[in-house]
Amino acid sequence: MDSEIRNRVKELRGERGWTQEDLAKAVGVSRQSINSIERGRYVPSLELALTFAKVFRCATDDIFTLVKPHAHSR
Repeated sequence: MDSEIRNRVKELRGERGWTQEDLAKAVGVSRQSINSIERGRYVPSLELALTFAKVFRCATDDIFTLVKPHAHSR
């Protein structure tokens, strides 16, 4: 499965005026982890994804999206 997971963590954090440090404390990870997630370098565990949903008060689908690669057309 060559799907990619995109996220809106940076966008949602920005809407709330939070720093990476603020969000890191709220979800219980390091600021570096938040940075890696926002840059798409790290995909959070299901537990962490659900924690983001609680903190942002929205569904996990509103934060994380599974993007399938485009099939090559002939």
